Amino acid sequence: MDSTSLLETVDLSHSFGDVHALRQVDLSLVPGNVALLGNNGAGKSTLIKILLSLIQPKQGQVRILGHDIVSGRNPVWRRIGYMPETRPLVPLLKGYEYVALSGELYGMAAKSARRRAHEILNYVGLEELRYRKLDEYSTGNVQRLKLAAALVHDPELLILDEPTGGLDPTGRTRMLRLLQDLLRSTGKSLLMCTHLFSDVEDLCQDVVILHQGRVRFYGPVSELRNRVSDRYQLGATGELDAFAEALRQTGGQVERGKTNGTLYFTVPHSWRNARFFELAESSGAVITSLKMAEEDLQASFFRLTDAEDLPAEETSTSQRAHGVFHAG
Repeated sequence: MDSTSLLETVDLSHSFGDVHALRQVDLSLVPGNVALLGNNGAGKSTLIKILLSLIQPKQGQVRILGHDIVSGRNPVWRRIGYMPETRPLVPLLKGYEYVALSGELYGMAAKSARRRAHEILNYVGLEELRYRKLDEYSTGNVQRLKLAAALVHDPELLILDEPTGGLDPTGRTRMLRLLQDLLRSTGKSLLMCTHLFSDVEDLCQDVVILHQGRVRFYGPVSELRNRVSDRYQLGATGELDAFAEALRQTGGQVERGKTNGTLYFTVPHSWRNARFFELAESSGAVITSLKMAEEDLQASFFRLTDAEDLPAEETSTSQRAHGVFHAG
């Protein structure tokens, strides 16, 4: 395993009784901004709990920032900042007290944690609310408070679970801008778990897709989109049903588009584009347009998670450097 990587897992598996949450997960991620995607039950929460050392995996190896977190206790958790999806559970605390407490739990001295809490609250825009109790915070301010608690000890890696969850459009835009500025100016690495594809496109260069406990894909978002190179969008008139059936008989996959007269066709092996016109003529159809299908991140995700027999894929990514965060 590479000691300079952000995260590495080898044959990582975990189950809860008869339920297999993770199945032989192999990852090798370099420093940078990575999104973790998957449907409910895909294994995302289990993976995060293992990375935070909240549970021990049944099988496999895990290294974070060069530290083996399976073989025994180590100081790696002090280099990780975690922002949970859930709301803080200590409502009687004031904002700065909550952030300072987080700093102490990460191993900071009490005095340093309090000083740092005020600095970080200024950074996330909560300086005027620092003395309010947590139950008086709006949803947007709670999200900023949780981010401050994850940043208080200046970690190298941020693990954020639904950082824009529950926010209105204005609050979501402000949170994304804050995170973009943070990642750009500090060089911290990010592992973000989210259901919002637009958040991934705004913040992350790489993506990990989990499906039923297995890795469907990991690598650059741009490469994920490019993997649709075998899919075409056709416009046609005439005997469209007969044309679609003729395409289907070749072994490819045919989908009807939302627009009348539009077909999407994933070509079989050793396909010749001249076949489009040959099959159209023999079916009584006329092709009016033909182009490579364009696909956004959401469409790529559904294509992968709907393909039950698709093997896990790997790809290399470029090395990125860490930075150091100094607030205030």
